[in-house]
Amino acid sequence: MNGILTHREIGALLESGAICPREPLQPVQRQPTTLDLRVGPEALAIRAGFLPAHGPVAEQVQPLVSERLDLARPDGAVLRRGHVYLARLLEDLALPPELRARANPRSSTGRIDVFTRTVLDRHDRFDDIPAGYHGPVWLEIVPRSFDIRLRAGQRLNQMRFLAGDALVSDELLTRRVHEQDLLPGSEEHTVDDASLLLGLSLQPDEPGEPVGWRARHDAPVLDLAREGGHDPAAFFDPVRPDADGTLTLRTEDFYILASCERLRIPPDLAAEMLAYDVGMGELRTNYAGFFDPGFGWGQDSPRGARAVLEVRPHDVPFRVHHGQPIFRLQFSHTVGPSERLYGGAGSAYQNQGLALARYFRAPAVGRGADYLRK
Repeated sequence: MNGILTHREIGALLESGAICPREPLQPVQRQPTTLDLRVGPEALAIRAGFLPAHGPVAEQVQPLVSERLDLARPDGAVLRRGHVYLARLLEDLALPPELRARANPRSSTGRIDVFTRTVLDRHDRFDDIPAGYHGPVWLEIVPRSFDIRLRAGQRLNQMRFLAGDALVSDELLTRRVHEQDLLPGSEEHTVDDASLLLGLSLQPDEPGEPVGWRARHDAPVLDLAREGGHDPAAFFDPVRPDADGTLTLRTEDFYILASCERLRIPPDLAAEMLAYDVGMGELRTNYAGFFDPGFGWGQDSPRGARAVLEVRPHDVPFRVHHGQPIFRLQFSHTVGPSERLYGGAGSAYQNQGLALARYFRAPAVGRGADYLRK
């Protein structure tokens, strides 16, 4: 195999024992090119994040533990914003030597400003699973904007499995952008390092609609079991640009914004959102970065779909303008066309514009009722 594994191959990994769930896997966990991972029955409140390069996570974490939270209770436990937690996931790994993996927060996790990173035994990198890894998988969880109520078995992050050299060449990506209209409505584009350089939208789809959402500092607890059960006005304020069309992002505030371009990803490609340029300064532009085959694709999505961005400026306020390059989308081959495409059962709605997470009811502003349900 050479490329990113799809739904079919992930099933084969489960059958072979390369993925070892300690509780029966739920069908919804298998997405077109990712596997959703579940938190276990306990979360450890810890004084600091760490990388356990010289030993097992379970041993290395002990001096840092300040509290143990029981997530198996019917009402789970509340994780406080600004605090660091560590939970063992219910899926262990026994990867073959030719297979590696990457992890990312799920889209619904990133859009509520919950920062997650996978941690492995005797490994010195977050979210990177080396080829042939055998052992448990842990998740560092940091709610940034809201206190959250979390229960055992809920899914905060996802994993993508790779074999060989998966990246699409710049020449091929350029050709496919034109031949398959991967950026519908866009006349210009830049390809570099298997990536499309994409910009920020500060123009609403309809007059009067916001161009973004900013997290409130006085929000109540967000219960992750209540899908569609929260009033967005209690958690977010609408954002509109200044009179000159620019927007100044406030230091350490969390924003939901959208890409200027609309995207289409065919069945034999997958993508990952990456930072554009560290020279832009400490402006984090994404938390959840995996894009599955079929995103914005097909007859039901003729105009493609926007990428939704989770943005947080650090250090100083940051002024942005419409169309400003702010992230890049890196494309990879899948091992074959994916039989399951984005937008099906358990995936997001297609044709999304500016969208909040699935935990919220439709905003009472304009038509902003496109919600990510991944």
